[in-house]
Amino acid sequence: MAHDPAADSHQEHADHGHHCDHNHDHDHDHDHEHGDHDGRGHGHEGCNHEHSESRAGTLSLAVSGLLVGVGLLFHWLNLGPALLATGIFVAAILLGGWMLLPGAWAAVRGLRPNISSLMVIAVVGASVIGEWAEAATVVFLFGVAEWLEGWADRRAQHAVEALLEIAPKTAFVKRAGRFSEVSVDDVQVDETVAVKSAMNIPLDGVVLAGESAVNQAPITGESVPVDKKPGDPVFAGTVNGEGSLEIRVTKAAGDTTLARIIRLVKEAQEQKAPTQRFVDGFARYYTPTVTVVALLIFLVPPLLFHGEWSQWLYRACVLLIIACPCALVISTPVSIVAGLTALARRGVLVKGGAHLEAVAKLRALAVDKTGTITEGKPQVLGIESLNGKTEPEILRIAAAIDDHSPHPLAAAVVAHAKKQGVTFPRAENYQARSGRGAEGVVEGHAYFVGNHRFTHELGVCSPEIERRLAVIESRGQSVIVVGHRPHDDCRGEVLGIIAVGDTVRPAAPAAIRALHAAGITTVVMLSGDNQRTADSIAQQVGIDEARGDLLPEDKVAAVKALRATHGSVGMVGDGVNDAPAMATATVGIAMGGAGTDAAIETADITLMTDDLGKIAETVRLGRRTLGIIRFNIIFALALKALFLGLTLFGHASLWLAIMADTGATLLVVANALRLLRR
Repeated sequence: MAHDPAADSHQEHADHGHHCDHNHDHDHDHDHEHGDHDGRGHGHEGCNHEHSESRAGTLSLAVSGLLVGVGLLFHWLNLGPALLATGIFVAAILLGGWMLLPGAWAAVRGLRPNISSLMVIAVVGASVIGEWAEAATVVFLFGVAEWLEGWADRRAQHAVEALLEIAPKTAFVKRAGRFSEVSVDDVQVDETVAVKSAMNIPLDGVVLAGESAVNQAPITGESVPVDKKPGDPVFAGTVNGEGSLEIRVTKAAGDTTLARIIRLVKEAQEQKAPTQRFVDGFARYYTPTVTVVALLIFLVPPLLFHGEWSQWLYRACVLLIIACPCALVISTPVSIVAGLTALARRGVLVKGGAHLEAVAKLRALAVDKTGTITEGKPQVLGIESLNGKTEPEILRIAAAIDDHSPHPLAAAVVAHAKKQGVTFPRAENYQARSGRGAEGVVEGHAYFVGNHRFTHELGVCSPEIERRLAVIESRGQSVIVVGHRPHDDCRGEVLGIIAVGDTVRPAAPAAIRALHAAGITTVVMLSGDNQRTADSIAQQVGIDEARGDLLPEDKVAAVKALRATHGSVGMVGDGVNDAPAMATATVGIAMGGAGTDAAIETADITLMTDDLGKIAETVRLGRRTLGIIRFNIIFALALKALFLGLTLFGHASLWLAIMADTGATLLVVANALRLLRR
C-alpha cells in the first residue's frame, strides 16, 4: 500500500550562550569555555589557557583560605601586633579577590550592578570600618561558592564529554590488501576497518565479516550487548565483544552518530529553559534594586535619624552579601545540564532545557501504531481471492503496484511475493493516494491496492466485502484490498483481500502502564489503519483510546484537539512519517534514532532505541528535574528573605551572611547533581 508521508522539519534553533548570562546577573570568574568538539575524541584542544587560569584561580583561592585561617588564629589569640594580622587579611583579600575585579569593573562601566560588584562594595565597606577579618573571610567564602558552581558545571559537562574519550583516535584500515593503523580523521567512507575483540568501534559502519556481541550502551543506553552479524549497523564508541569484526565505514569521523549526539547535547545545554529565562530576568532587576536598597540603608538612618555611620555601613554590607543571588542563578542551569546529561547516558537525546521542562508537564501522549506500539515489521498472514482470481494472481497484481512504495505494508506484500516465488512486472502509471493506497496499470489493466477507506471512496465495498474485512480487522490485522480500478468503461470490483499482521512489541503493555504511573493521564493511539484493527491493538496493550482511519492531516487535527483538552501533549512517531503531527505537539518524540539521522534532526526528543519504556523514564526524570529546580528557587528566595529581615533588624553579621550564601549555593548544587546518579 502506498504511503506518501509529509516530512516537515521541526527543530528548535539554539539560543546560544552560557548558562549564566554574565552581562547582567552572574560573573563566574572561574568559568572557562569547553571548546568546540567535533566528536572525534580530540578532547580539550585550544583550552589550555582556560585550564591554566582555572588552576591558578584554585591555587590562589587555597592560599587565600590558608591566610584567612592564619589571620584568624593571630586575631583570636592576640598573637603578635594587630598590624600583622591586618596585613595577613589584606594579603588574603588580594589573593582571593583578584578574580572579582574584572566583573566588577565591567558592571561599573555598564552601569549594571552584578554579583561581583556587590561583593567588592561589601568588602571595601567592611575594610573601611576596620572589619578586616570579616572582609577577608567574605572574599574567601565567596570564592569557594564560585568554585563550587564551576565544579558543578564542569562535572555535568564532563559527564557528556566523557563520551568523546570512548571513540578511538585510530583505526585499522584495509589498504592495498593489508591492514594498517591510521587516524580516524583519515578514514574515508566505504573503506574497511578491522575491530579486534574488546576494542571500541572507531566509526559508524556496517558489518562485512564476523559475528560478535556489541555493547551499545554509550549510544543507546541498552544494558545488554546486541548480537551483530554481516549486514548489521554498528556505531562509533560502542564496545566490541569477544568476536572480531570487519566493518565498511558509512560515516566520516565528524558525522558519526556519537559525534552528532555530543554536538546536539552541547547545543541543548546552551539553550535557556523557561525557568532559567525567568531567573535571569529576575536577577537583571533584582541586583540593581538590592544595590539601591543597600545605599539607602547606609545613608538614610545616619542622615535623617542620627544613626552611626559605621553601624549602618556594616548593615548595608551584610545586606549586599546576603542579597547575592548565587544560589538562585545557579539553581536552574546546573539542574538542566544534569538532567540532559542523565538522559543522554540512558540513550535519550533531548534538544534543550525547554523540551526537558515541557516533557515534565505532559499530561497526554499520542502514539503512532506502526513501529511504535508494533514492531513495524508486518507480514502477510493470508490471502482471500474473489471473482475468479487465484491467490498467486492477487499477490502478483498487488506486488506489481506495491513495488513502487516504501511503506512497511507494501514491503511486506513484495517480500511475500518473492518468498512464494511469484514473479511480477513493475506497474506503470503508478499513483500514490496518501493514507489510502495506490493505483497503477499492470499489463494494460488498471488496478488499485488500498485500505478499507479506499474501497468506500471508490464505491466497490459491497456488504459481502464489508463482512470479510470486518472478520480480518477484528483479529487486529490490517487489510489490503486488491481490485480493478473504476473508470468510464468499468465500475470496478474487488478481486482479493490480503491480510497483513504486525506483531505488538512485547514491552508495549508494561511501557503503557509505566506511562500512566508516571502521570500521563491519557494515551491515545493514532493510526492510518482501520478503526477495528486500531481498537484491537489498543486493547491488547492497555491504551486509553484509539483513533483509526487517519490521514496525515487527520493526525495533526487529532493532536490539536488533544492540546485543546489537555494543554501539554507529546507525539511519538518515527521522526519522518509523523513529522507534521510531531511538530504540532508540545513535544515531538522519535523512536529508534540510532540508525536514523532524520529522527535525530526532526524530533525534540529522540530515543536512540525502539524502547517505548524510555518515554516513561524521560517523563519521570523531567519531572524530577523540574521539581528540583522549583525547590532550589523557592529555597534560595526564602533564605534570602529570612536573612534580609534579620539584617534590617541588626541580627545578622557578615560571617552569617557569607555562610548563608555559600551554604545555599552548596545545597542547591548538591541537590541538582543528584540527577546524575543512576
